[in-house]
Amino acid sequence: MISFILNNKTIKTQEHSGMTLLDFVRYEQRLTGTKIGCREGDCGACTVLVGTLKNNTIEYQSITSCISPLGNAHGKHIVTVEGTNLKNKLTTAQEAMKANYATQCGFCTPGFVVSLTGFALSNSEKNYSNALDAISGNICRCTGYKAIEKAAYQVVEHLKEHKDLQPFSWLIENGFIPEYFSTITERLKDLEVKDINQPKGKYVSGGTDLYVQQADHLADNSVHLIAEKDYLKGIRIEDNICTIGTNSTVSDLWNHSKINSYFPNLKKHLKLVSSEQIRNMASFGGNLVNASPIGDMTIFFLALDSDITITDADDNERVVSLKNFYQSYKTYDLKDGELLKNIHFKLPNKQSFFNFEKVCKRTHLDIASVNSAIHISIENNTISEAHVSIGGVAAIPKYLHETSKFLTGKLLSSNTILEASKVLQNEISPISDVRGTSDYKRLLGRQLFFAHFTELFPKQFTLNDFVHHA
Repeated sequence: MISFILNNKTIKTQEHSGMTLLDFVRYEQRLTGTKIGCREGDCGACTVLVGTLKNNTIEYQSITSCISPLGNAHGKHIVTVEGTNLKNKLTTAQEAMKANYATQCGFCTPGFVVSLTGFALSNSEKNYSNALDAISGNICRCTGYKAIEKAAYQVVEHLKEHKDLQPFSWLIENGFIPEYFSTITERLKDLEVKDINQPKGKYVSGGTDLYVQQADHLADNSVHLIAEKDYLKGIRIEDNICTIGTNSTVSDLWNHSKINSYFPNLKKHLKLVSSEQIRNMASFGGNLVNASPIGDMTIFFLALDSDITITDADDNERVVSLKNFYQSYKTYDLKDGELLKNIHFKLPNKQSFFNFEKVCKRTHLDIASVNSAIHISIENNTISEAHVSIGGVAAIPKYLHETSKFLTGKLLSSNTILEASKVLQNEISPISDVRGTSDYKRLLGRQLFFAHFTELFPKQFTLNDFVHHA
């Protein structure tokens, strides 16, 4: 039985754990403020909050309920727009949307309200930039974003007065959330949460890829939910090696202060990957086994020369280099019953540099036409180690073996980079598709390769050093 709290109501249901949370909320509970839009996690109209009890406190995150399995709500607090309402007045987020004329047809408005409420509840610094990140996955087709941005700014201005009182007390007193939020921590503790009976079925973690492709199929067939498996969670650093559990999300990486110290541009890179709702849901393991030739985090981890630990039902483990994991299109070295357990890689040091680049039709929230990453070590202006990856130009996420080998041991110079770009062109085999022609992708591959060096070594290289000679 699936047990959770939905707004102010305790839910115990025998519904199929593979049905979407959106369908349960709308059709079983008749909470129709949560809208059906794209059903692909792109528009944010179905945004809800998920509160998870950790160390006697609740952490809230926004997700898109259209691609989230109902079973992942087990033991959590789920908040829809109805659950944010006050009795006799608008909440602070609702009032901000109204005061700034930030709603027109109103279809998207509940999603924006929930996302802004989630921002108020979050542990993130209450600044304007983070507020815009919070609504980055919410699309409005008619109002125009300036009014919505003004509403977000108004919410931030109210939050500047936030005081660290008892959990939620200040937010309740200042009209951000209703009073029942103060009871949720104890109610979740009292909720009798046993593991859901998990039949054999397709492994599902966050569901952000599988539910885009197979939502109806998964709603009717057995799924084996693994998002709450503790042995697949966590990020740890030991002896300069970072180990990331495959159930960890992009948000876990985003919020990890020590990882950010090793990768100063990490948030800039991760902002290119997806919206905040998806970053809160999508697991790294799911991204890797999706095996998309343009998977952003796959390209990211390939450039870090990562290894992956694979486990089976008997807890036998084996380690595989990620660059050897992919065999052909959507085919990889994983046997029936095996799961990816963790990803591990050597952290950058003072002599090494990392960069990630991505080109797509929209700057954010879009699938890449071509993406690329590099991890390069420099000693006495000589490249002592190089790892380059690229997506969108082959049938698999591509580790550039020959290009990486060519760079290693060479002087860091424009001539070396120009020669390496020719090696790169011989390693890739892009095809023409909806994201661009083969020639266009070859051009992007070259330009992103050059961009790594102009970004990492701006005093040494400019784009003009390459474009006139390439």
